[in-house]
Amino acid sequence: MTSGEYPIDTTTPAVVLKFDPNVMHHGGLGVIRSLGRKGVAVYGVHEGPWAPAANSRYLAGRCFWQPSPGDVERVLTGLLRLAEHIGRPSVLITTDDAGAIFLAEHGRDLRRSFLFPDPPSDLPRRLAGKYSLYQTCLELGVPCPRAAIPDSLGDALEFGSAAGYPLVAKLTTPWTMSGGLRSTSVVPGPEELDHVYRRCERSGAGLMLQEFIPGGQGHDWFFHGYCDANSACRPAFTGVKERSYPASAGLTSRGRSVANDKLRDEITALLARLGYRGPLDLDIRLDARDGRYHLLDFNPRLGAQFRIFRDTAGTDLALAAYLDLTGQAIPPGEQVSERTFLVENYDPISALANWRHGELGLRSWVSSLRTVDEVAWFARDDLRPFGLMCVRMGWRMLSRPLSGDRRRMPSTDFRYRAGRAVSGTGQAQTARPAEPRSHKEEVSK
Repeated sequence: MTSGEYPIDTTTPAVVLKFDPNVMHHGGLGVIRSLGRKGVAVYGVHEGPWAPAANSRYLAGRCFWQPSPGDVERVLTGLLRLAEHIGRPSVLITTDDAGAIFLAEHGRDLRRSFLFPDPPSDLPRRLAGKYSLYQTCLELGVPCPRAAIPDSLGDALEFGSAAGYPLVAKLTTPWTMSGGLRSTSVVPGPEELDHVYRRCERSGAGLMLQEFIPGGQGHDWFFHGYCDANSACRPAFTGVKERSYPASAGLTSRGRSVANDKLRDEITALLARLGYRGPLDLDIRLDARDGRYHLLDFNPRLGAQFRIFRDTAGTDLALAAYLDLTGQAIPPGEQVSERTFLVENYDPISALANWRHGELGLRSWVSSLRTVDEVAWFARDDLRPFGLMCVRMGWRMLSRPLSGDRRRMPSTDFRYRAGRAVSGTGQAQTARPAEPRSHKEEVSK
């Protein structure tokens, strides 16, 4: 197979790992399609057989299993069982923070069966944690919003009075929480802050309050990249978040690839100082008051909207990770700008919220749909995930008034089923995988 004019050895399988019980997460589907279209045999970990991503035609195998990352032995045992099904070392790609943290802290016994980045063991947790990231930024002199962890409601109200409203409220370790709490929300005033604080207190969730940096069109940026074993970040992509879900404080529902050399250079220098390795997804806001880019969030894994980005060699971040971890060179290329990405199930909700605030008109929203290059779910060559997404979203809208925020608990039982990409599986079982470059010694031990 080729990417542009560059040959690629696709004989090493790949596994997409996700702990987050959100069945509507679209990042994993992007990895499955990106690598599966190249001829890689891709295996996925899913909530169940009716998960949209589990029905992609590009899956060679599906593991229906959702253990808690805190149950270390169960996770290690299950992943090694999956490795037995595959029968050869595989590239392991995580699409949530919990997975990246788990592999960094407990992945040593998996090195014989899987190829994955090897950052300092404490680094993913330190960067994914909201307050520990704030402390890291202060230590390194990286611009970031003021933040605090209140010990009481009085402390929270005092911080709100000093920083001014609105505030941003974040769960300090969002990968450990469920139960309907939003990881990030905008708090418009003291009454709402009282509500957020008490709800976090009841649930036992850690709460961080953060200064709200005024934004506007073109002020919300994100950075996606991949760092090799030497912490050199290539490829490195920058883009603009145009709409998000929830509005102003959530995942990208519409984004655009925009090359920004200044921001790229600042972030790649930071990654080298950190000694970071692997894929990453950063949220950044340009503060019009001082002209500096403030780091808001650091996700030490592949971002859900990574498919917005590719370079002139045809390489996206999933492919870059695959190439590096299998000992192949990442071909040189420049960022392709002005590509747009849209999440079909969330962008209409985001657009409605913006319309209610007078920030977006119906005609402008419809016009923005005509310029979309990449969407999260729909693909002519892989329709089932889109159809199941629509069914599940429809059912969620109908059932939520009756069931509230209750979610069905995912199963921790391990079940394996073959996927639809039969030819890809056969190729992976008969060909010899490339020798990993950055983890050769660990695999051979």
